Amino acid sequence: MKVHEYQAKELLKAAEVAVPAGIVATTSAEAKKAYSALGGGLIVVKAQVHAGGRGKGVAVGPEVDRAVALKIASGEAPRPAGMAKGVQLVKSAEEAEAAAASLLGKTLVTYQTGEQGSPISKVLVTVGHDIARELYLGMAVDRAIGLPVVMASTEGGVEIETVARTAPEKILRVPIDVGCGLLDFQARKIAQALELSGETARKGHVFFKNFVRLFLDTDASLAEINPLIVTAAGDVLALDCKLNFDDNAMFRHPEVAAMLDPSEEDPSELRAGKSGLSYVSLDGDIACLVNGAGLAMSTMDLIKYHGGEPANFLDVGGGANKDQVLEGFRILLSSGNVKAVLVNIFGGIMKCDTIAGALLAAYDEIDFRVPLVVRLEGTNVELGKKMLRESGKKIITADGLTDAAKKVVAASKGAA
Repeated sequence: MKVHEYQAKELLKAAEVAVPAGIVATTSAEAKKAYSALGGGLIVVKAQVHAGGRGKGVAVGPEVDRAVALKIASGEAPRPAGMAKGVQLVKSAEEAEAAAASLLGKTLVTYQTGEQGSPISKVLVTVGHDIARELYLGMAVDRAIGLPVVMASTEGGVEIETVARTAPEKILRVPIDVGCGLLDFQARKIAQALELSGETARKGHVFFKNFVRLFLDTDASLAEINPLIVTAAGDVLALDCKLNFDDNAMFRHPEVAAMLDPSEEDPSELRAGKSGLSYVSLDGDIACLVNGAGLAMSTMDLIKYHGGEPANFLDVGGGANKDQVLEGFRILLSSGNVKAVLVNIFGGIMKCDTIAGALLAAYDEIDFRVPLVVRLEGTNVELGKKMLRESGKKIITADGLTDAAKKVVAASKGAA
């Protein structure tokens, strides 16, 4: 689960991690008032979307070709005069109002969003600072060692992937014991790597320890502060922040779960989640309904191996019932790109004849405009297959996963 920058900063502030003052605005009039409330001077107006590259991004309306906008945002084409960026510096209340008006209601296209972009419904009006240095601080789970790791670099303001590729020696990695958090000697090590000294280093120690504690306490999966700035006065502040959280842990953090912005999520994924289904949209044209994550991955691999492209990952779980199967089909067929559907079920907890009954009941309620291939395996598999064969429905049965993959790829090409 992702949150907006302003939400991430609210969490940082609550954890006593230093952030610039800011006010969220949903209208240009609110942005104008926010400028004055923040004391004026140099102020930054930032589009709030779940994507990086906002400073180079392009805020566009429906009349703008998104492919062209993506080239501009990626630096592959020149930026026309007057085309709004996702992050704008302003020096008056009127400029803040105009900046917000150029963003709100538009779509921000960045190198991360792709051509579809992300809708802008809020802007963050935040205080600008006299920046002496830009640094990088991040934290993620390193699955190779089974620990969260703090990453720090003097190369702030640059995508960390670029630094890792061109100058990996400039990234310090510090593994963290989840029971102890960031230890004092580790905080000093990070401060030294970031070339902090004196009172600034002391402020950095507090910043780093609270940042790590927030990551651990909220079950975050990724945290990035880029840039982490040192001001001319020697303060250490999170100028920008990205926080991602483990979806499976959100039941323990209702205050974080409440920050979910549905407009930034795939509608089909939200719909599936409400029905207890695990769903991820993909770019192919063969829809998959499978029970078990591992089986779903194998199914997608075989579809690709035999020349097809999966349209989704959909795991209905081991105890799927008729209602879940029905909702699964509705979600799959809501995409105009789907040319065939593959159902691959292993009847362990639920018997194959029960699954076949649920499939047939769902088939009667869904207008199947594309071929349906079904592969069943497990308890009562022969009875389940017999029910499908004798149903009179236009269902293609398969013997084995390879046979199913070949048949659904052939069916999808025939449907095309």
